[in-house]
Amino acid sequence: MGDYYTVRGKTGKFSMQIHKRSLFILTSLLLANLAVFIISLSSGSSYIPIGVVIEELVSESDHSFILNELRLPRVLMGLIVGAGLGVSGLILQGMIRNPLGSPDIVGVTGGASVGAVIFIVFLLGEVSVQWLPLASITGAAVATSIIYLLSWKNGVTPMRLILIGIGVSALTNAIVTMFMVSSESAIASKVYLWLTGSLYGANWQEVTILVPIIISLIFLSLFFTGTVDVKQLGDDIATGMGVRVQFFRFLLLSLSVGLAGASVSFAGGIAFVGLIAPHIARLLLSRSFANLVLGSAFIGSLIVMIADIIARTAFLPSDIPAGVFTAGIGAPFFIYLLYRNRKAMSE
Repeated sequence: MGDYYTVRGKTGKFSMQIHKRSLFILTSLLLANLAVFIISLSSGSSYIPIGVVIEELVSESDHSFILNELRLPRVLMGLIVGAGLGVSGLILQGMIRNPLGSPDIVGVTGGASVGAVIFIVFLLGEVSVQWLPLASITGAAVATSIIYLLSWKNGVTPMRLILIGIGVSALTNAIVTMFMVSSESAIASKVYLWLTGSLYGANWQEVTILVPIIISLIFLSLFFTGTVDVKQLGDDIATGMGVRVQFFRFLLLSLSVGLAGASVSFAGGIAFVGLIAPHIARLLLSRSFANLVLGSAFIGSLIVMIADIIARTAFLPSDIPAGVFTAGIGAPFFIYLLYRNRKAMSE
């Protein structure tokens, strides 16, 4: 018991054990997010000293417009999008029991892209932008339903779901490309920027729409900690302990779809975050689902914020989409996972 902190309620009805090493790592990840957050605010076409950034966060400075209107919404968008994608990937990998599971690989993000692009092409300007996350989540839900139905053959095997998801993802990419090339140049350029996964142009309206959705869904996922921890013992054991496995699997899939759809609604196709973040979290933390949710959220945020810092500073005066850099890291990692799991794929 020396590896755990025990927290008990006064009445004795509530008790919880917290793994000491996991608590230390989660605290370190939180502090790392805070540090990268401040560094990101200071970085850009014009460097602002970190001391000035901290001063602005508690009062006002001569750089208020740059920090509050240009950089702060963008950094907050990167933080919340990375958290949403990280947790979405964690849930998806656990549900299909496949390390290759990721919203962008399985096709969830592709469906969200179709929903978002249809909204941008046909409804933007006629309908408030606050409905864009709903369009994106709807597209993700439709794509996921199609993938799940096509994968069903006396049950769903993880590899069959992955392969069909890749095929559906290719189809959704073709649909998005068709909409882009057949639209007016102004709309096409907006769609293209969205597809590359850029945080450029993020504003307070988008942040205030997205933050409550992502935080609520991540918070809801924590309520499934006990169920998921039991389910790790196997479906048969979980069923024997009274867990409604299929019902909770559907709820978790809905949470994953909601997180992925909402995350890409404004930030676009930032790829491979949902693949990388859960793997790093499992290497660092204990297997408790609550620890992994928080760890995946923190690591996903770090990945996107660091990618955005590089995107804004490495090729000045150009502003490269952050999705280019996450894909540059994620694609080799995906190939490595394919190589490591080649025996399971051949069975």
